[in-house]
Amino acid sequence: MKALTWQGKRKIEVSEVPDPRIEEPGDIIIKVTSSAICGSDLHLYELMGPYMHAGDIMGHEPMGIVEETGPAVTRVKVGDRVVIPFNISCGHCWMCERGLQSQCETTQVRDQAKGAALFGFSELYGSVPGGQAEYLRVPHADYGAVVVGRDLPDHRYLFLSDILPTAWQGVEYADVPQGGTLAVFGLGPVGQLAARIGVHRGYQVIGVDPVPERREMAARHGIETMDFDKHIAARLQEKTVRGPDAVLDAVGMEAHGSPGATLMQNATGLLPDSLAQKAMENFSVDRTAVLHAAVSSVRRGGTLSLSGVYSGAATPMPLLEMFDKQIQIRQGQCNVRKWTETLVPLAEDPTDPLGLDDLVTHTVPLDKGPELYETFQKKGDGCIKVVLKP
Repeated sequence: MKALTWQGKRKIEVSEVPDPRIEEPGDIIIKVTSSAICGSDLHLYELMGPYMHAGDIMGHEPMGIVEETGPAVTRVKVGDRVVIPFNISCGHCWMCERGLQSQCETTQVRDQAKGAALFGFSELYGSVPGGQAEYLRVPHADYGAVVVGRDLPDHRYLFLSDILPTAWQGVEYADVPQGGTLAVFGLGPVGQLAARIGVHRGYQVIGVDPVPERREMAARHGIETMDFDKHIAARLQEKTVRGPDAVLDAVGMEAHGSPGATLMQNATGLLPDSLAQKAMENFSVDRTAVLHAAVSSVRRGGTLSLSGVYSGAATPMPLLEMFDKQIQIRQGQCNVRKWTETLVPLAEDPTDPLGLDDLVTHTVPLDKGPELYETFQKKGDGCIKVVLKP
């Protein structure tokens, strides 16, 4: 089959790889009909090379049609249309039973001291082949695969794999009071959906992003927008009197405006993999321009919700300001299956309350994937969300 494979920093190729096969009784094989490129894929494309191997299959936002089932699979049937959550969870362990599917004790990557295994996401999370391919093996499919209807186009369901539940959890964690104010930093795919969820819930939502096309998309959905600059905290406090009740950071470790951290990240990438891994596990720092701006922006006693991915082992934080302002922080990988039953009806609602029909900016064949990785990373051609069609 064809698949997008990692071959080095900023180097994605279309490769011929072996078709997946049933390996465990609970597996299924799906024929992928749509698979998105996620902002988290860009971390592998740019920074996480020391944990990647040439030939790793990319992608963790797939959906498709079930082609084959293992002997222990009873709920999912051949021919079902399914969405596949990015984290692989069993549904019956202590963590899953408490809605912490991203910490699934059955699939935890213990040799890396990490949580649940993820599709297409480096040896840190199990080196499980991803879904930017023609076919995908799905473990623990009776719990993980989300069976959906056939009457709506793929994009109405595809985002249930990651970015829609990630945005929903981020807003839940933001703990915005009724009628309160939510600032969303970063209007990429997760930030767009988080801002729309805030509007759906009746909050005053302010979206912050330096890219005009992203601000324009958000504005179409009733979101007030601001450019990001060094005065953003003062501007938000002026607009909201005390500052937003909550700030959701949908940017993460590759934020613009942190030249020192960028230099360190680039220098680490030049080391041999074994040394780079040790450096990343002990001395690495994230680009914190957005994170620190979020801390400065939120009102005293407010909440900071982190949906953007951070991985720095030695990232400096403004603890004096955080303690003085009495900020609470919620964060972590999304527990996708916790939110499925809430989100499927919203995805299927004919009124499209979250604007899922207005998110995809580029739909291309799998063969065009490598060039769209570059376009997405550079934020060129108005690129906000890419869907691949194997």
